[in-house]
Amino acid sequence: MFDVKKTTEACVQWIRDFFEENGKGCNAVVGISGGKDSSIAAALCVEALGRDRVIGVLMPQGVQHDIDMAYLLVDHLGIRRYEVNVKAAIDGILGAFPDDLPISEQSRVNLPPRIRMATLYAVSQSLNGRVVNTCNLSEDWVGYSTRYGDAAGDFSPLSQLTVTEVKQIGHYLGLPAELVEKTPIDGLCGKTDEENLGFTYAVLDRYIRTGEIDDPAVKAIIDRRHAANLFKLQLMPSFQP
Repeated sequence: MFDVKKTTEACVQWIRDFFEENGKGCNAVVGISGGKDSSIAAALCVEALGRDRVIGVLMPQGVQHDIDMAYLLVDHLGIRRYEVNVKAAIDGILGAFPDDLPISEQSRVNLPPRIRMATLYAVSQSLNGRVVNTCNLSEDWVGYSTRYGDAAGDFSPLSQLTVTEVKQIGHYLGLPAELVEKTPIDGLCGKTDEENLGFTYAVLDRYIRTGEIDDPAVKAIIDRRHAANLFKLQLMPSFQP
């Protein structure tokens, strides 16, 4: 029963209201990967603020094989863009680790998105900006994000929308189909999201919205991941004297 027109218009107004209250006249700064989420988040910001107040930041790590998709998006929207290659920063941190301090594979995998978020905040603070979080509900539900990496940001237009719904908004906004329907790859280990998760977004989205799922084994995986990753969506625990 998703009403794409109503939801899109409400989200656009929500972005306008956020900037009125939290940065009147500021710019929206969004990391552009060439995937659907950053593309649609940027498009929503253009609808809300106008293209002159939306800044795209492309952050390849060395050579990015699909960076042409990121340029397709910024050219389509007509927004200002900057490219900052983060490879030297990542290599510098990894190279600075002492020999007797082993770097876990998870640390190595999650360092690039954290460096990218630090880069986004550097750009944002330099250009009177607010950083756009581009996570969606489906990814957040199962913890498919990096804490203080892509899970960070100043405002989040997509975090209560499933992948299925986000894609509908992308088509409604007239984005190129190759951006909206691009097979999502995590950008960390080179596998597709669904290969890593072990189930499709269609199955996950149906379960989130209706509670219905056909495979008990998949349900168990989703429930386990959801419970284990809830801490990513909560405020940092603080001692209350």
